[in-house]
Amino acid sequence: MRDDGLFGPGSVTWRVMGEPILLVGGLRALLMQGLHPRAMRGVLQNSALMNPEEAWSRFVRTTEFVRVRTYGTRAEVERAGRRVRKIHATLTAHDPDTGERYRLDEPGALRWVHVGEVDSYLSVARRAGVPLSDEEADRFVAEWREAAEVVGLDRDSVPGTVAELRDYIDAERPGLRFVPEAAHPLRLSLNAPLPLLLTPLRPALPAVTLLAFATLPRWARRLYGLPATPVGDLWATATLRTLHTGLHLVPEQVRYSPAARRARRLSAA
Repeated sequence: MRDDGLFGPGSVTWRVMGEPILLVGGLRALLMQGLHPRAMRGVLQNSALMNPEEAWSRFVRTTEFVRVRTYGTRAEVERAGRRVRKIHATLTAHDPDTGERYRLDEPGALRWVHVGEVDSYLSVARRAGVPLSDEEADRFVAEWREAAEVVGLDRDSVPGTVAELRDYIDAERPGLRFVPEAAHPLRLSLNAPLPLLLTPLRPALPAVTLLAFATLPRWARRLYGLPATPVGDLWATATLRTLHTGLHLVPEQVRYSPAARRARRLSAA
């Protein structure tokens, strides 16, 4: 019997997550995470973001975790989840606002990271023109309750519809801010610590980072100290649509990853 993991053929997740434009959604998710003080401090105090070897090995591990969680078998997902839960349970960070030391697996921070991911992937996909009805958008949010369990959250503690997603974000907004000890991501993108093989990509990083910022809600852009106008919203949507349309001119063998191509084949069968 074939094991299709958490989602499988017919899921909205398989249809959405393979689109290359979701790279912008992944960057947006990191920017949303960066506005939760304890989630951000957990990262800052447990990684060397400006060390190329550590930063990129962490990026590769995160990318692989997203791939396994989306397309892997149940056994593969459980192994990956067990590894992530163990890491989160053993690491701590200091909150200078309260003087408290806390574990990285505290539900509040994990929940915000989860919601930031779901909201970012869904928002970027819809604005880029990936066809999704309101019912399918709700299904996408509900499907990702499975992903929440992988990192140790109770599935019923995370939003299950788009409306619940919006309500949760609105309720969290008073406690969100960009902590002063963090380097601004836009400034960081200008001097990103890239491995030698990826150095040619350096000129594109500020532009992609700027686009990810532009896809954030206006209130989030303001927290990063950036302009937040309706014109910016229109520019972000138009740019996402143009990129997504342009990417469809690239042959599928190049446009989609091997895991995404397999998912498309199974879903079309």
